[in-house]
Amino acid sequence: MKKDTPLFWTRTECPVCSSSNIKIIRQRNISYKEFNHDQIKITDKDYGKIWDLSRCSDCTHVFANPCPTADYIRRLYAQIKDPSYEEEAGGREKNFLPILWNINKIHPGKGNIFDVGAATGIFLNSARKYRWRPDGIEASSWAVGTAQKKYNLKIREGAFESIPLKEKYYQSVTMIDFIEHIPYPYQAVLKAHEILTRAGVLCLVTPNLHSLAAKISGGRWWHFRPAHIHYFTKTSLRRLLERAGFKVIKTRNYTWTFSAHYLISRLAFLDFLLKSNFLSSFFRKIPIKLALGDSIEIYAQKK
Repeated sequence: MKKDTPLFWTRTECPVCSSSNIKIIRQRNISYKEFNHDQIKITDKDYGKIWDLSRCSDCTHVFANPCPTADYIRRLYAQIKDPSYEEEAGGREKNFLPILWNINKIHPGKGNIFDVGAATGIFLNSARKYRWRPDGIEASSWAVGTAQKKYNLKIREGAFESIPLKEKYYQSVTMIDFIEHIPYPYQAVLKAHEILTRAGVLCLVTPNLHSLAAKISGGRWWHFRPAHIHYFTKTSLRRLLERAGFKVIKTRNYTWTFSAHYLISRLAFLDFLLKSNFLSSFFRKIPIKLALGDSIEIYAQKK
């Protein structure tokens, strides 16, 4: 597949700040021809794989260029089935609780919350326990069905950028590991601004390209994956939010909790430990907290 295929398009401006001061910094090691929906699962472990990357000299943002088109991405995500994601539901819920705690502190009155890229509804189910009224959207048909069956959550199916939503209706919008997957991050954040009430809060979680873990890992950083077409820094993320009409009020590092089984399964040289049913079951029961500091968790309030 050639670069001029309609499935990919070349940018002439930065998707964060619209500057034309961009330059190519790395060449891809992903095949356009072989790219498929299995490579963009949440639990994909194709680490170190990147598209051709460009950097904006004005805001430091790094992005895929050429980039998969919005329609192509939607079609791929609609096909995703990822049972391994739901197997880690316990750990993922622990990851989300600090986010809810921070949102509750900023907006103690609760209200309507909209989760963008809601996956199987783990976050929204937790939000409901804290008396938020849950709503959200997810591209994967399988994930939407799982949310309905397991959590009795009616998550919308489709793309956030194109679905009609009430303006000034939600007290909070969350985008947890979402913004790095879509072609138009500014438009997505701008839409979040439109549907939030006055002083509503947006929470974003996304990989931090300038983190120490990213620098140490080099080309093998685990966030270098086919699904990721944007790599934000604290500078570019703040620029994105302020441009869309938000005021950044809090930034912290995101902490992950996974089972030992999940982490071992990510490392090919340790796979032999999971061949025993006894050990496999044992490792599933051991939670491990990872404070790698390589994802930004940022809270911004609508001006």
